[in-house]
Amino acid sequence: MTQLTYTVVDGIALITMQNPPVNSMGHMQRRQILEALDQAEADAAVRAVVITGSEQVFSGGADITEFGTPKANWHPTLRDVIDALDAYSKPVVAAIDGICLGGGLELALAAHYRVAAGRTLVGLPEVKLGLLPGAGGTQRLPRLVGLERGLDMIVNGKKEKAADLADTRLFDLVVEGAVADAAMAFARERVRAGDPIRRTRDITITEPDAQAFLQVVRRNTAAAHPRLPAPSQCVEAVAGCLLPFDDGIKKERSLFIQLMNTPESAALRHVFAAERAATKVQGISPHTPKREIRRVGVIGAGTMGSGISMNFLNAGIPVTLLDMNDEALARGVAAIRKNYEATKRKGRISQTQMDQRVALLQTTLSYGDLSDTDLVIEAAFEDMAIKEKVFRVLDEVLKPGAILATNTSTLDVNAIATFVKRPADVVGLHFFSPANVMRLLEIVRADQTSDEVLATSLNLAKVIGKQPVVSGVCDGFIGNRMLNGYRDAGEELLLLGASPKEIDSALEDFGFAMGPYRMGDLAGLDIGWAIRKRRQAEQPDRDFSCVADRLCEAGRFGQKTGAGWYRYESGSRTAHSDPVVAEILDAYRQEKSIVPRSFTSREIVERCVFALVNEGARILEEGIAQRASDLDIVYLNGYGFPLHRGGPMHFAQRVGLYNVVRAMRRFAAQSRNPDFWQPASMLVQLADSGDALK
Repeated sequence: MTQLTYTVVDGIALITMQNPPVNSMGHMQRRQILEALDQAEADAAVRAVVITGSEQVFSGGADITEFGTPKANWHPTLRDVIDALDAYSKPVVAAIDGICLGGGLELALAAHYRVAAGRTLVGLPEVKLGLLPGAGGTQRLPRLVGLERGLDMIVNGKKEKAADLADTRLFDLVVEGAVADAAMAFARERVRAGDPIRRTRDITITEPDAQAFLQVVRRNTAAAHPRLPAPSQCVEAVAGCLLPFDDGIKKERSLFIQLMNTPESAALRHVFAAERAATKVQGISPHTPKREIRRVGVIGAGTMGSGISMNFLNAGIPVTLLDMNDEALARGVAAIRKNYEATKRKGRISQTQMDQRVALLQTTLSYGDLSDTDLVIEAAFEDMAIKEKVFRVLDEVLKPGAILATNTSTLDVNAIATFVKRPADVVGLHFFSPANVMRLLEIVRADQTSDEVLATSLNLAKVIGKQPVVSGVCDGFIGNRMLNGYRDAGEELLLLGASPKEIDSALEDFGFAMGPYRMGDLAGLDIGWAIRKRRQAEQPDRDFSCVADRLCEAGRFGQKTGAGWYRYESGSRTAHSDPVVAEILDAYRQEKSIVPRSFTSREIVERCVFALVNEGARILEEGIAQRASDLDIVYLNGYGFPLHRGGPMHFAQRVGLYNVVRAMRRFAAQSRNPDFWQPASMLVQLADSGDALK
């Protein structure tokens, strides 16, 4: 299959990459580029070469699907192509427009000259895959933009516009018109001038105090990324710029191979693929019709409603915010302004941008003012009777084709859809708190949600910068349903003798942003208490009570009351162990006739994480989620699961599903509730067959 075109115009060979969507440097692309270069070099009529892509993308970099497969090392490798460019006997100009990242930028760096559109976005983001640029990027980029700027771009995976790099040696010409035409003209000028070919390898780093600067960067990078080896290895690779070029290339290659074999890189590459897979949903294609969302309504001006509103304001979409009284609306608007003020102080937006966003916000006390909205998101109190009232009114006032969404985190979206005459227009859009910050958006597909509404929701997530994951309807959907298992495992650990601090410390050492008990105090223990009461009323034959109920009965709701699982000093969020909690736990254990024992950190982690995995497997069995990696994306983006572990399902796969099942059977033998630890049938089958979670 042809992945490029080759033409010769006035002695200039134009090689145009055509491997949509991102001109990735897969094996076929690499081979055809090299063959085109050979053709141009053998043609005496060709005096110079221009390599380009499309207006949208020069090249997005390596084909990540080849990583870890034999194809990644099939010749010609990207290094083979770059070596050929480096030694090429005729001038080569890279004409760059749109996106130029990773291996695509490394290809351009190896060209002798570069012409770019000012809007072009360039970068070497390999560190975000737990890697470093492995085809000369760590050696060439700092030679062209300077050691400090090169380190910043490589260590942080930073992307920059070509216009902002016009003062460096990276670009010979930055234009606003047709890049390929400008590059062809530039190539002809080079031929006429007869100048010697300029190779980046010949540039010497001459910055003073380079070694001292590198030492500072080493310390800062190690402190900023204690769990990820790639950033520090990026520093070491860039330090190779101070060596002769070929020695620096050897060092880069050695470090790249080391990183490719780390579990952290495997996890990050899994996440990269999983995020893209999550947007591919059964029954939805690029051709599925989508509705235009020009104006959004939000019901409820509380913390969630104001945060949800900001997502749309940030994207330039007008919002009408509704609540029942002027005081609530005033608080909601004040919260939005406060958040924008904080963002402005950090230099992330200007006063003009803030004013533009706030100007898109309207408030109202009347549902009738939502009649022209294309989407309404209900963010009212988590009570089905309230949801029913809201949706019945919305059904009467909204125009045909408007989407009715609920932000519920646990309630039955199928039941909510029965409150309206147009159930196909109902969908769950579960934002995570704080909604203006958290990246995850759980899209809940009810039984009658139309494909058009689902496709619109997926597209809208992209517009507002969210990572979508589609869930079916069940209590808690994906994230909170799995969280229940995680909490139940923690509850059993507490009963059997572990303290909240021991559990939190073990999980935080594992890499969680916060352990479950510090997190509970932050969120408010009364929220879970209310949910347990609802579930107890719905399922009176089950016992939903737990130790946390005793804390709530004592008025200990977490940080907001100064006491929960921990004690908090006035005005401080620092968690202090509290003997009152130890007394409550001791009394509870005595009631249950439990003799406490100690736990290792490893067992604490295994119990909590394997409980997540087991519930995740049941979710997959029931078809609530489409794929195992969707569960990882939910937990990485919504619940603080450590990124370098790749998510609970990926972690279980690396541990070995056989070992996970074996551990759960051991926990069941020690448990007062052995049914909780019975492995999901999917896990048992995969453990026996050796197949992977999918």
